[in-house]
Amino acid sequence: MSTIPRDPAERPREQRLAETFVELADTLVDGFEETALLRLLASRCLEFLDASGAGLLLADGYGKLRTVAVREAAGLLDLQRDGGPALDCFRTAALVGPVDLATDGARWPRFAERAVGRGVFGTYAVPLRLRETVIGALQLFRTEPGVPHGDVALAQALADAATIGMLRQRALTRSELLASQLQSALDSRVAVEQAKGMLAERWGVDMDAAFGAMRRHARTHRLRLSELARRIVDKSLDSEALRDN
Repeated sequence: MSTIPRDPAERPREQRLAETFVELADTLVDGFEETALLRLLASRCLEFLDASGAGLLLADGYGKLRTVAVREAAGLLDLQRDGGPALDCFRTAALVGPVDLATDGARWPRFAERAVGRGVFGTYAVPLRLRETVIGALQLFRTEPGVPHGDVALAQALADAATIGMLRQRALTRSELLASQLQSALDSRVAVEQAKGMLAERWGVDMDAAFGAMRRHARTHRLRLSELARRIVDKSLDSEALRDN
């Protein structure tokens, strides 16, 4: 009976590749970090693609790109703030390259000169995208021009899997934040209504009069109405103080 190798390096390439797609897409875990996922993506690119280096640029909430993961290509992504394959890839949401930097690097002279000086003669970049949403770019570096058949398509597939995972996690985070905000708003509303009822009953006035007194007190003392209501409900504030306003 055959056994499954415990060492991932001993497993068949197809099995490791399948496991990688699951790793990149499965982001619904506790303690998830985008930077860790992108480091994993860069590492797997060097495992499965014929590349000497890999790097990723990710757009922040303001659309500004930052280097988030680099394997064997330190400095080459940071050079692209004024122009480069990864930057063009992000802006156009399309594949850039493969490029022979020794003969076709005139589009990005500063980047090309530095790359060739470090022994990088070939490169290409694929977008981190899902339909119309583009969040960054993955760039691969090679010590020679050209790309083995199938590498570009595989690089894009790996980038797509990571993008799907990140966008799904972001959507979940936004959903959880919205739910938390709605619950907080509901709790505040309940507290205000409860405090109004308590004051109205205690003072023998209607709810509008009680609410007016609360609103004036909150404005005078620079308190949030919800915070004032909670103090009234838990009796940490003497409600008679509100009558002086």
